[in-house]
Amino acid sequence: MKNLFKNRWKRWVNRRIPRADVQLLSQKNIFILPTGAGTVFGVLLLVMLITGINYQNSLIYLTTFLLGAVFVGAMHQTHRNLSGLEVTLVQTGEGIAGEELPFRIRATAGRDNAIAIRLSCDGSGLGAAHISAGQAKDLTLPVPSVHRGYLRPDRIRIETRFPFGLLKAWSWIRPASYGIVFPRPVPAPDVGSSVEDGSDSENSSPAEGNDHADLRPWREGDMSQRVMWKRYARSGQMVVAEWEGEQGSPYWLDFNAFPGTDHELRLSYLAWLVAERDRSGIPFGLSLPGQLVEPDSGASHVNRCLRALAVYGEKRPREMDSVRHGTRLRPDAAGSGFAEEGV
Repeated sequence: MKNLFKNRWKRWVNRRIPRADVQLLSQKNIFILPTGAGTVFGVLLLVMLITGINYQNSLIYLTTFLLGAVFVGAMHQTHRNLSGLEVTLVQTGEGIAGEELPFRIRATAGRDNAIAIRLSCDGSGLGAAHISAGQAKDLTLPVPSVHRGYLRPDRIRIETRFPFGLLKAWSWIRPASYGIVFPRPVPAPDVGSSVEDGSDSENSSPAEGNDHADLRPWREGDMSQRVMWKRYARSGQMVVAEWEGEQGSPYWLDFNAFPGTDHELRLSYLAWLVAERDRSGIPFGLSLPGQLVEPDSGASHVNRCLRALAVYGEKRPREMDSVRHGTRLRPDAAGSGFAEEGV
């Protein structure tokens, strides 16, 4: 019974507040109810009214009606704080699974001041903000994520309790745009790549003793095949050989290089390797089933690779879909594909 009522309420709200990146608040989509303090205040007024009727005391009547007028005035002012407010999702965020993604929202006040406005989403919120009439303010709301994939909050709540905190007026914006959640990096084992690359294969072969090899200290992320193990056994110093012409050769990060490993863990391994290759400054490419990111380097290339890992096998949220914390995939029962796992 409870779930039935909840589902009906959700459908009714969704009809009144369709998905859009711009929401204008009006009497059609603003809700208002007493807070806990407001409920106690109302009960107190009722008790005072009954007492005044019972004792026919004019002073109790006066106090009751004055406090009742304050309550009604507070109700109109609380509603006015949100009325005419325009809320726009300006920019969605990107981040790592488990972290909070910044969603930048612009709030523009109407003819009246918007006082003590609060934004919240899934337990994360912002402090009260004041927006003067006709002015706009950008607010950055941290939205929590759990799994990699697309992240589109079901609802972002806009609320005010000004003045007195006796009533709360609220509404929602249901964004149509979505953020991107990258896989959580996990240190990867040292493996090779099945991607064919002639120049890379030639440069990757051990050639200890080659007169054209330059030696440098080992750095995290270097492949074990390039470590001069004999020198390490003699001197205890771990150095890596770089042969002539090697500086421009790309490394391939291959999804198929981790046989028998869970698909999500493979993506986490690759996310870690992307960060390592970025720190080393060496060009690298990314190979995913059905997708190939050509070798390159730089911040834009790293972001392109991370986005490819984040949305691998994912479907973009449809108009009526609700993806609150991101999505993830699991192998289907037959083991031949992927199926979307609910959050």
